[in-house]
Amino acid sequence: MTHSVLLAEDDRPIRTALERALTLEGYQVTAVADGIQALAAAHRERPDVILLDVMMPGIDGLQVCQVLRAEQDRTPILMLTARVETADRIAGLDAGADDYVVKPFEVEEVFARLRALLRRSTAGSAGAEDGGGPAAGPDGADEPGEAGGALAADSGVVEAADLRIDGPSRRAWRGERELELTRTEFELLELLARNAGIVLDHSTIYDRIWGYDFGPGSKNLAVYVGYLRRKVDVPGSRPLIHTVRGVGYVLRED
Repeated sequence: MTHSVLLAEDDRPIRTALERALTLEGYQVTAVADGIQALAAAHRERPDVILLDVMMPGIDGLQVCQVLRAEQDRTPILMLTARVETADRIAGLDAGADDYVVKPFEVEEVFARLRALLRRSTAGSAGAEDGGGPAAGPDGADEPGEAGGALAADSGVVEAADLRIDGPSRRAWRGERELELTRTEFELLELLARNAGIVLDHSTIYDRIWGYDFGPGSKNLAVYVGYLRRKVDVPGSRPLIHTVRGVGYVLRED
């Protein structure tokens, strides 16, 4: 199956190189140079995935992302950013992006992240069509409660501590408060909740969420966990997401 990619990048050499590489990889590519063209192409062509540079003249990548999400457009978005500070990366996630790559990047990393986004998008669509259902845990288990979180197998609902996660509708609550989560944040929280009390190492989380282990030097997972904590572990509530130094992360009540 040929997937369509909308590439928005104002730097011509980078745009041309990426367009050529994506085409050789088998993607159908629409390449544009600014945010206005990106919005027009997104509305016109409905691509399978969007590759969006942050820094563009006029309407920048963050604004494009915000507009599409405000329109309830859930097309997976991979941001390209030259900004390396955590706060800048969080701004992209807050705008509704699903993932990001920091410049300079290897094109193989872009390919890997695009494949992961497309797999998750396809799996999410299939789950919505067949009514959803429980996802397998890190060792393939999908029995109710087997991985630590209480699970209503028929409904696809996971409950852990005071969290309630509805897989088919992709909604989550802590107590009575509904959480506003991006696609990646939702999948990360659901994975942790399904395995409540079990420490998941970095490699397992990368494999389950991104389908690719970006190695010990990557800060991607730490950024997502930090941002997820800001939404789940608000002041006044008991922390649920814990770091196990040198190993990974676990969701549990202390």
